[in-house]
Amino acid sequence: MEIRPTTDEDFDVFVDTLHAAFGLFPDTPVEGGGLWWSALEKDRCILAVTAGGRPVGTAATHSFELTLPGEMLVPAPGVTAVGVLPSHRRQGVLTAMMRHQLAELRARGEFLSVLLASEASIYGRFGYGPATYTARLTVPRHKAALAVPRARGAAQPPATGSDNGSVEVLRRADCGEILEEVYDRYRRAQPGALSRPHRWWALRAGQPPISPAPRYVAVHRDADGVPDGYASYSIESGTLTVDETIAGDDAVFTALARFVLGHDLVSQVVFKHVPPGHPLRWQLADFRAGEVSGDMDWLWVRLLDVPRALTARGWFTDGELVLDVEDPCFGEHGRYLLTVRDSKADCVPTDREPDLSLDVRDLGSIYLGGTAPSTLVRAGHIRAHRPDAVTLADALFRAERSPHCLHWF
Repeated sequence: MEIRPTTDEDFDVFVDTLHAAFGLFPDTPVEGGGLWWSALEKDRCILAVTAGGRPVGTAATHSFELTLPGEMLVPAPGVTAVGVLPSHRRQGVLTAMMRHQLAELRARGEFLSVLLASEASIYGRFGYGPATYTARLTVPRHKAALAVPRARGAAQPPATGSDNGSVEVLRRADCGEILEEVYDRYRRAQPGALSRPHRWWALRAGQPPISPAPRYVAVHRDADGVPDGYASYSIESGTLTVDETIAGDDAVFTALARFVLGHDLVSQVVFKHVPPGHPLRWQLADFRAGEVSGDMDWLWVRLLDVPRALTARGWFTDGELVLDVEDPCFGEHGRYLLTVRDSKADCVPTDREPDLSLDVRDLGSIYLGGTAPSTLVRAGHIRAHRPDAVTLADALFRAERSPHCLHWF
């Protein structure tokens, strides 16, 4: 079997093989774009081909930026389009492609990669660990009232916006530039968020609100009329479903939530992507009105160069930890001294006794601050060699706020 780059001439073969792996047929191109695979970068796609020349597997990466804790922006290849024909599964094709891809990313100088896992049991063996999480929040319309803030001196939110802001309803087709601009400002400050390159918006490749699917968009503008948030939504059979809510701060989110929760002629409002610990449920006058469901992993992270990755993110507590890291996929083992001072980290190889022993997949899970090291210690995945190391690790790896990723790829 050969694993080789896709060329311009056989990109159609790549697309057909990918769809066949999932039992699908490629969509017919329509005016306005919208083909989810049209944003694939041909020079970042690979094909697995049998000795007889038959394509049997695909994999690719997108060129993204990932926002790390401390608002650090770093390159993050987004692994996608991974598939093997049903006739060739469990024959080592996937393993060969994933190892080939990881080796290529390292050769390019990448120090981490990310993906969305179609099945949670597949990618851990290649060093990926779940790092951000999302959930669905459903609120019955008749229980959608928001409570009056109880904190002394807290501003009382007006009915339609934040401070002197306003909410305007637009059609998706009429506000593409606004969405692109607002999302880009949001993702630069949100740990765990990925960039949405301009070509995604231009090609309308992805899920709503990027895709050409008809949507209404509630656009929030600040007191000066500058857009600083939006909620993309649709209504069907009495349910208003919010694809995503992008807000510069909690006040803007509250204004947008108040708008959709107050929409007439709907029986319930569904927020599809709510990050862990979000205050919206607490803002409801009836705490039980918000039903959480679909709690799941979203972005998975894989560290390819541990020292570079750990020194790239921001830190909020000083301290030292010795991390003993196993990387079974590459058959590697490394021990590193992580030293954090004044929000900056230094990470170097060391012979000191370890404080924590862990798999590289678990390091990926705690990297963005969305999974506490103590959780994985209690789960039996991370070994703590001294009790206070766990407390220090929790403090070190925390982020300024819960990491969250909305982008689908």
